[in-house]
Order: sequence, then structure tokens, then C-alpha cells
Amino acid sequence: MKFDTPATTNPIDQLKVVGQPIHRIDGPLKTTGKAVYAYEWHDPNTPYAYGYVVGSAIAKGRIRSMHVTAALDAPGVIAVVTSDRVGDLKKGKYNTAKLFGGTAIQHYHQAIAVVVAETFEQARAAAQLVKVDYVEEAGAFDLAAAKDNAVKPKDGEPDSAAGDFDAAFESAPVKFDQTYTTPDQSHAMMEPHASIAAWNGDELTVWTSSQMIDWWRTDLATTIGIDKEKVHIMSPFIGGGFGVKLFLRADAVLAALAAREAKRPVKVALPRPFLMNNTTHRPATIQRIRIGAGRDGKITAIAHESWSGDLPGGGVEVAVQQTRLLYAGENRMTAMRLATLDLPEGNAMRAPGEAPGMMALEIAIDEMAERLGLDPVEFRIINDTQVDPEKPERPFSHRDLVGCLRTGAERFGWQDRNKRPRSRREGNWLVGTGVASAFRNNLVLPSGARVRLDREGIVTVETDMTDIGTGSYTIIAQTAAEMLGVPVEKVAVSLGDSRFPVSSGSGGQFGGNCSTAGVYAACAKLREAVAQKLGFNSSDDLVFAGGEVRSGDRRMPLMEASGAEGLVAEDRIEFGKLTETHQQSTFGAHFVEVGVDVATGETRIRRMLAVCAAGRILNPITARSQVIGAMTMGVGGALSEELVVDKERGFFVNHDLAAYEVPVHADIPHQEVIFLDETDPMSSPMKAKGIAELGLCGVAAAVANAIYNATGVRVRDYPITLDKLIDRLPDVA
Repeated sequence: MKFDTPATTNPIDQLKVVGQPIHRIDGPLKTTGKAVYAYEWHDPNTPYAYGYVVGSAIAKGRIRSMHVTAALDAPGVIAVVTSDRVGDLKKGKYNTAKLFGGTAIQHYHQAIAVVVAETFEQARAAAQLVKVDYVEEAGAFDLAAAKDNAVKPKDGEPDSAAGDFDAAFESAPVKFDQTYTTPDQSHAMMEPHASIAAWNGDELTVWTSSQMIDWWRTDLATTIGIDKEKVHIMSPFIGGGFGVKLFLRADAVLAALAAREAKRPVKVALPRPFLMNNTTHRPATIQRIRIGAGRDGKITAIAHESWSGDLPGGGVEVAVQQTRLLYAGENRMTAMRLATLDLPEGNAMRAPGEAPGMMALEIAIDEMAERLGLDPVEFRIINDTQVDPEKPERPFSHRDLVGCLRTGAERFGWQDRNKRPRSRREGNWLVGTGVASAFRNNLVLPSGARVRLDREGIVTVETDMTDIGTGSYTIIAQTAAEMLGVPVEKVAVSLGDSRFPVSSGSGGQFGGNCSTAGVYAACAKLREAVAQKLGFNSSDDLVFAGGEVRSGDRRMPLMEASGAEGLVAEDRIEFGKLTETHQQSTFGAHFVEVGVDVATGETRIRRMLAVCAAGRILNPITARSQVIGAMTMGVGGALSEELVVDKERGFFVNHDLAAYEVPVHADIPHQEVIFLDETDPMSSPMKAKGIAELGLCGVAAAVANAIYNATGVRVRDYPITLDKLIDRLPDVA
């Protein structure tokens, strides 16, 4: 199905099932422990072996020699797989560093060997016996030091401009110019990277934890040098990803190589300390923002420059992209520069680009509002735009940032806010409130599905779409149920298998909208097949409801169309040029109240509100869960999350959950989410857009702005830890 014109009235608009607060159909499986995750697949008749990864102890250099005899002689050891054994492996399309290093070391903890043994404990013990002689080389590990040597990235659109920023900024009555920094941050999902690999002749089956099945399948085949058609990937349940499982990772490659060497299935899980240095992370940024405005508060000039770093061949953190679209202003400039660093690979982490970019931009907007003497909410509203500011001929498909801000201000009690910082105190607590806009682009990718109707009236949906805890199973079931007029209980959903049609996958908050649109396309084709099978002229005037097919006075049971063999339809959604003619984005507003202890500088979140405008909400329960999880993640980004770089040795020091601090339930007592009632017919037949990452973008800045309102202390370097506050707080008395 080609989606190249705005959606009109269709079966989804009935909203009998779609849009309803249906509890997750996979919930009982997960709460009872029946959902099987990658490392848990187990056949009692299969003699599994276990692999333990040996990671590089240096960040840059080469291996002079590796001594594995002691490991091979250790109890239970089956094999030690090194680059000498497997040869020089290729690199997948989506990988920056090699997942199994050879002689050259590209980053700390790069996998250089895997020890395979009868038990996990034996493999772990033997891995400590592998001795490696290195030739260490000097590396670059400090973004600030490498900033002046950063270059314009070759890919994408690193720079943009409209009007004459320099002249407009120079002549602006009110000017603002500040620099902000965000640190390296780590994914810290519950399920680590884990895989099981098994060979059957020259065919490979891998149970793994992957957000994007087809990307993994393609890159795994490329890496180990076999035909893609001989690779079978399965990933039906995933314990979180946040972007780190978008791309093929070392556990899958090492499991495949180890299984081939050991001649039996092998399980490989990356220990938690490996996740920070061996996989990917959100790279640090340095961001300079300049804003010029008239006395009336209208922005006349805005510029956003950002610097980030990555390994050679890597990409820039696109932290300026929201600034190109969020606020009006005729004279504009954005630029991104990439420094070469020898730290582990920087790549996608929940809302790449907008998440760190909004951390800076939305503080700058508050600071500019203060200079103008304007309320921060009103300043944002004054500078709203309904067109792409860089391309005014290109309107937004649907944009209600103003509605989010006004609704949030009313619900949160913004009118009661103390305008003067450090003016509200409750005992030892300085109390303040902050706001930030939320923004995330709406991305679309092709997505396919197969739908089968059997003689019992059961509808089965098959797609390689994944569920990383987001509710994919449920919204896909709701889509099929709505399209075919059956209850959700009559829909069986099978996900995460490379034998199924290729979907959009889970990432970039495009998964929900695109995967359900693909199911919509397959169901539309099945509706047509049902019409033909039952002798109706067309499916256009048919009503599918209550397990029946109706046209005028004629009605027939849906299951009669199945026949003895069942009725199957397969299709995919392919998006046309609507994303080119109209800018598709999602919008929101975050409001936060904090308390800061006047004696210690400790910050406590008191309450949070998110108002989101993101098209049709397919399931308010699962959508709310996504937003409150994102809000929590935003608090972590604001107050605690930072990968500390050892700038001499080139690794992240706090590479485990004991030292990498993330918020928990007790840290955030009250969260509220409001979804504005809207649809976007230009996004897809579902008229939905993404929601999960919107809930993160802007949260950290809202926290920072609330801290300033509470204390009068402006911190521009994240995370806002107490040491950055305590010396600037008022006397306790």
C-alpha cells in the first residue's frame, strides 16, 4: 500500500478497539515469567555451552601477542575463539567499530576473544587466564580538548541557514550568548545484550535481543561472511533497548563464531560492566546558543552550534535539529562539528539529537525570557510557528505546541509560580517550578505484515516488528481487531522473527505508528480477499463487526471466508512524499516542581506534568507508560547520569549500575500525563505519530529551569549535581 495522500475516513476511525485503554496482552506472560527472553531459550535435550567475552584492556593500540594455553587447559573449556581462528571479519553497515577486534584496538573493552566452556562459571574463570601483550598508543578522549580540531561531518546536513544571522544578532535590542555541555550517557536497560547461536549445517539461528531484526540479520551475515538467507533471527521479547539494540552488537557475533567453533549451541551475554564500554552510548556535547530578540519578545535571530565526538567513521550527535524547527525567527544558523575520539562508539540513545539538544535550547529559551522580562510560557507562545522556519513554504502537518503549553500551565497551576527566583521556601527546602517545550520529529519507515484468518475465526498477525517493552503486541492486536471486526481476544500476534515480513522495527519513536500502518495495509488486503471469497462486490462498503461481514441486509460470519486452508494476505506500508511537502513533528510541554535542600544542595522532584500532542493515541495505557518512563529518564539526565571518562586511559570509569546512577520510583512521587485529542492524517492511515521519545525531550531542561527558579543558581553543565549548587546557595539560617 502506497501512502501518498492524506488519510480520509477509514475503519480505524471507528475507535471501537484502537484508542481504547486495553491492558497489554503480553502482560500476563511477563508477570508470570512465561515470556522467554533471548538468553532464556532452553531445550533440555540440547547441550548448550557458554561463552565469556575477553575485552581489550587498552583503549587504543594493537595486540602484540595473546596467550590462551592456560585458558584452554582450564576445567570445562571447549574452545577459545580469537581473531587468529576466525580471520579478519567484515564490518556491518550500521557499525562504527568492529564487533570482534583483530590486531588493532579501537576502543576499551572491544571484544578480542571469547572463551567457551561447559558452564558460565567455567568460561568466566578461564577468561581471566587469557594473557594479552599490548602495544599501547596515545588516544584522544577529551571532547573539550579535541573541540578545536573538530570538522564538518561528511554525511547529513551539518549546517543550515536562513536570512542573515550575524547582522540580525548584532542589531537585536536584546541578545543572549551562552554555552552548555551534556555528558556521555549510557543505556541501562534491564536486559543486557545476550544471544544464543546454533548452527545446522551452514544455516545459523540466533535468539537475541534486537530492536531491528532485518538490520541485525543483514549485518550479521555480512560480518561473518554468509548468505543472509541462511540467517534466522528471533527476538520475540526484549527487556529494554533505548537505541543500543538498534544495531548488531558483539554478543550475537561472538555467539555465532563460538557455536561454529564449539560445534554446539552457545550462549553469550555481555556482563553489565561491558555494556557501557563495549556497546554504544550517547556522546557528550558542547553547545553554544545565541538568540536575538526585539523588546516585544519576538526572536529575530537564533543560532545553535554543537560539537560532539566519535570514533573514526562515526557520526555526529545531531543536537541542533530541533532548533531548526521549534521556534520562529527569520534569521537563523545551525552548525555541527565532529571531533575524532577514541572512546567507545557514540550512537543512538532514546531521542538522539533532540534529547541533548533540548537540554541546552530550553534553558537558553528560559534565560532569554528572563532577559526580556517575559513569562517563560508566554515567550514560547509568542515565538510559535506553523511553518518550517527555514522553509516557510513548507507547513507543519499538524502542530499544537501552544495548546500543550496553555493546557499544561492551567493544569499545573503555573499562574501561582513565584516569578522571582529563590522566593519560596518551605523549611530547609527551596521550592521552584520550571517549564520546557517538548519536540521530536515524526519519522516514517516502510513496514510489512502478514495476516491470516483461520476457520475458527482467529486472526494471526506475523511481522518481524519487535516489542522492547513498549506495547507493540497490544497496539498491533488492536489494529487487526479494528480492521476485521473481531475482539482483541481473537487476535494472535507473533513478532520478532526474521521469517516474517520486514517491519519498521522499534526505534526513533516510529515503531508504533509505522508497524500498525503495515498491519493496516495487510488487513485492508485481507478485507478485499474476504469480500471476494464471500461474494461481495468490494470491501469498500462492507462493515466488519462482531465477527461478521455486513453489506446492507446481507451478513455472513467472517470465519466462513477462511475455507479449510485459511485465508492469508500480506502487504506493507510505503510512504510517499507527504514528509517532504509537510514537516511532521510531535510537540509537548513539560512542567516540573522541585525542592532543593538549602543545606546540602540535594534536589528532589516533587511533581511532574507532561502534555503531549502526537496524533492519535493508539492505546492511552501503553502510551502513558512510555511517557512516564521517558520523564523518569529525563530526570536522570538532569540530575545524575554521566559516564565519567578517564581521560588518560580512555574508558568510562563508572561502567556498572552500582556507580551509574539512574532514578527509581521513590525519586519521583507524582507524574501526570495529558494527551491532546488530535489526529494527523498526513502521518499514516492510523493518523498517529510517535510518543515515546517526546516524553523525554525537554524534561532535563524543565528540571534545570525549576532548580534555577528555586535557588537562583543557573547551572549550564549537566548533570546538575549538588556540588554545582552548594557553594552558591543562601545561608541555612
